[in-house]
Amino acid sequence: MNKLCLLFLILLANNSFAQRDTVFLHYKILNDKETRLAQYKDSDADLKLKLQQLLLVNESRKQHKAAEVQLDILASRVANKMCKEAAENNFNGHFNMAGEKPYHRYAFAGGKDHVSENASGYWTSGELASDSASILGLMKEMHSAFMDEKAPNDGHKKNCIEKAHNYVGLGFYINNQQFRYYEEFIDRYYIFESVPDTVQVKQEITLKIKPEQGKYFYCLFAFYEKGLQPMTVTAINRTSSYADYSNTMAEDLWPADLAEFRKGDVYEIKLKFKKKGIYYIHICEDAKEYRKAPRRASSNGKLQASGIVIVVE
Repeated sequence: MNKLCLLFLILLANNSFAQRDTVFLHYKILNDKETRLAQYKDSDADLKLKLQQLLLVNESRKQHKAAEVQLDILASRVANKMCKEAAENNFNGHFNMAGEKPYHRYAFAGGKDHVSENASGYWTSGELASDSASILGLMKEMHSAFMDEKAPNDGHKKNCIEKAHNYVGLGFYINNQQFRYYEEFIDRYYIFESVPDTVQVKQEITLKIKPEQGKYFYCLFAFYEKGLQPMTVTAINRTSSYADYSNTMAEDLWPADLAEFRKGDVYEIKLKFKKKGIYYIHICEDAKEYRKAPRRASSNGKLQASGIVIVVE
């Protein structure tokens, strides 16, 4: 190898290290600025591990022609919290002991975007090594297991490579014989200017939300839940999946309805809920605005990028 080639390789390596440091600094700033769920904040060492894991996640997406996702700090803390509860109480699944689903946990932490969760756990009769290399190895093994799934039992894989996702929260927790790893994929396309967390029965509220530039809201569904019910460890471990909604729809608005709420590039959507409970709101967008009801209205194929949860007292 001549001196010029050697110098070029050294410069490439240095640029790689510089780029890695720049990426870490970017996320460290975000991590330090985020005040929500502060007790589940990642250390610098754990943040570096997650950025390495992010490379693996994005490599999986690249292989299936899906764009890269960015690391989301809040969703990572939501995942850390869930991993800790699951490991310390010896369960693995999508519900916690309060009966909360992924969209509850993310919304109660302050998130408003749509979230889709992958969950994995590992336990042993011995003692798990907790050094960085061992933790990264376990995370890689669990993500690889998601990607090795075969249809029709390939829900985790489909979630990993869903093209609408643009962020992901990564969480892990290790505790002697227990290890948990969660991926919280996020669809972030809307700007939520004003959305209340808690309201009173029959109180009129206004959701102020801005869709992507050049896009229009197509439909809104508000799903009703009477309230959360605590779950036992046995019940959680027996429940392998979760529904991203309830069976009761309290409100549905379609294109012409939503067009009436548009004020410039912001929608000011007025809602009123008739009874106490939890309301989970899906909003889909489209490239076209309909001032009259379309001949056939369906949410199929429409981007759903909201994860709004409102508690009515």
